[in-house]
Amino acid sequence: MSPVRSIAAVLSYLLTPPDFLDSHPGGSQVILRCAGKDGTADFDSVHDRDVLSQALPPSALKGTIQPDTLAKASRPLPKTSATIEENPAPPLSSIINLNDFEKIAQQHLPPHAWAYYSSGADDEISKRQGEKAYQKVSFRPRILRSIRSVDTATSILGQPVSLPVYMSPCGIAKFAHPDGECAMAVAAGEEGLAQVLANGSSMSIDAVRAAGVHPNQPLFQQLYVNKDIRKSEETVRRAVKAGASGIWITVDSPVVGKREMDERLNLEVQARDSSAKGQGVAKTMASSISPYIDWDILTWLRGLTDLPVVIKGIQCVEDAVMAYEHGVQGIVLSNHGGRSQDTAQPPLVTLLEIRRYAPYLIDSNMQIFIDGGIRRGTDVLKALALGASAVGLGRPFLFSLAAGYGADGTRRAIQILRQEIEMNMVFLGVTKLSDLGPHLVNTMRLERDVVGSVKL
Repeated sequence: MSPVRSIAAVLSYLLTPPDFLDSHPGGSQVILRCAGKDGTADFDSVHDRDVLSQALPPSALKGTIQPDTLAKASRPLPKTSATIEENPAPPLSSIINLNDFEKIAQQHLPPHAWAYYSSGADDEISKRQGEKAYQKVSFRPRILRSIRSVDTATSILGQPVSLPVYMSPCGIAKFAHPDGECAMAVAAGEEGLAQVLANGSSMSIDAVRAAGVHPNQPLFQQLYVNKDIRKSEETVRRAVKAGASGIWITVDSPVVGKREMDERLNLEVQARDSSAKGQGVAKTMASSISPYIDWDILTWLRGLTDLPVVIKGIQCVEDAVMAYEHGVQGIVLSNHGGRSQDTAQPPLVTLLEIRRYAPYLIDSNMQIFIDGGIRRGTDVLKALALGASAVGLGRPFLFSLAAGYGADGTRRAIQILRQEIEMNMVFLGVTKLSDLGPHLVNTMRLERDVVGSVKL
């Protein structure tokens, strides 16, 4: 029996609370739920094996045990290849937009994975409005421009990319596919995209870096500040050592939002199995995040590294100005995909706020990124026309991994976006991204949602 497999099998069985239980990033109940059982499959559905050597000292290995002598953990696991064969996904060639991936993922992901990926906070108003905001902006196409080719290349924090699109940080990609974030790294490398690795990634940054197609393909590290600041220091140091190109500190979720789909599913599991205690996946993942940070956290971070810093989670022009004054290299206009505070305004409205009240930020050396609700190439071009440097997509790339597609699915998703972006650049009469501007869009319907006054 493999020693590594032995560790996974006995992880929840033999570790004592003083050693690990209270400090487990996913909370103690995740461990206790598997107590006395073989937790290997449960562990493998979320983590890469190298997390054991990174998170635990050698003394944590208490011995070996035959897995077949223990009952299996009860958690629903990702669909196996056998299940996929019984319910095969359609060929990738038949998928023609990103919404197709979402529909297929809903059919193939296990319930807890679908709930974690797709759920928004409360009534999911912010989740829906993020997408609808783009529908309120119309194009003003230009004709007779004789466009023979278009150039979609740009740069993100100085890193060259082939599209103004990056992979937003998304936790536990292994829920969607066994290769998780490593599959996304393959797709990013093949298609020339940047990847922001989630703080709660299934795979270590070293594994993701090794999986990349090119040794220097752009890879950034997301950072949630941990209640135990030493853990965050280790995350930053590991990212620097792995060659990350920047740190994206996420600040829009000091507490976890009320994601009711996730919570209802957890209650259903507990109703079926009284021993299945604990919280939903979202609350479990967020249990270690510190709600007590302020702008001084940037001083702490700069004491650890001179890598570029991006603040992810700007939701009003006032904080965008504050970020600029604190000298960060980038900001992400984001309400966490509608997963944190419901009825928080769409990020595209925040971009319009900046255009109205602090337009100098758009022409500054601080890059402005935006995520949430982007599903079409037209959405990407609207954001760039209004001043964004690039856009991030999270859920669509997770969904593209599901149903066994893996890296090929994510490449297909990127190719669909590329085709839509190139086609619509021709419609607009532009040959390169720098030709885009507010003159090509009509924002009147969305301007009505912009706050009437601010104090800067």
